[in-house]
Amino acid sequence: MQKNDEIRERVSQDYAEAVKSSGSCCGEASIAPTVASLAGYSAQDIADLPDDALASSFGCGNPLAFSRVGEGETVLDLGSGAGIDLIIASRRVGPSGRVIGVDMTDDMIDAARANVAAAGLDNVELRKGIIEELPVSDASVDWVISNCVINLSPEKERVFAEIARVLKPGGRVQVSDIVAEHLPASLRDSAAAHSACLGGAISESEYCDGLRAAGLTDVEVPERLVYEDSQLVAMAGELGVEVPQASSCCCGGGDPAGDLLTEVSGKVWSAQFRARKPE
Repeated sequence: MQKNDEIRERVSQDYAEAVKSSGSCCGEASIAPTVASLAGYSAQDIADLPDDALASSFGCGNPLAFSRVGEGETVLDLGSGAGIDLIIASRRVGPSGRVIGVDMTDDMIDAARANVAAAGLDNVELRKGIIEELPVSDASVDWVISNCVINLSPEKERVFAEIARVLKPGGRVQVSDIVAEHLPASLRDSAAAHSACLGGAISESEYCDGLRAAGLTDVEVPERLVYEDSQLVAMAGELGVEVPQASSCCCGGGDPAGDLLTEVSGKVWSAQFRARKPE
């Protein structure tokens, strides 16, 4: 348990520093609106969002894309960060609905509160807590969303169980996250790589199995985006993980097969997961 707590503390510290510097753990702040758009956010989704929310978006997809969130429903965002998805969800549920954001980092909660206030919303609530032990009542939410956060958890089975606990019967899950296949030990054992959304990523099949083991049904992965090599380098480099480029020399000057980039190329992608709690 102590190791898990240490991982959570490191992740919290890294993201606190990131939001303070208005940077992103997966890219530069100056391109955050473009990243958001490429990750599945439409122009309408990000229209009129506070600049700080866009600049501090650390996601890997749009968990609300094509969802059927309706007026009057309750949405819970796991690891709500600076609040971009809270604001979008708030617009969808309307004045009669409710949005709850849970985050373990004080700086993120402060940033989200400021962004929600700037957006003029009064149906969004921020709560401090860890996603392995949600400060949310049983069977109380219609939707659970999350954007590139569950991969950071050292106890994913607890997260999946908590999702099932807080969902109402018939409630739905729609999350975007990073998954990976057969990563080298040098990344698995790196604390910085963990915060960069690489070291803690599990495979897509493990993710789906975890949701099913928690009692959720209709598990599916409707969307995937395999990361290009340049994106992997940027993701790792933001937190100081060195990912050497494969050598382009054709005269025996290098060993591309031995490069870390070669080992992870094509093995990391963002995926959208959907599931439902049985009636």
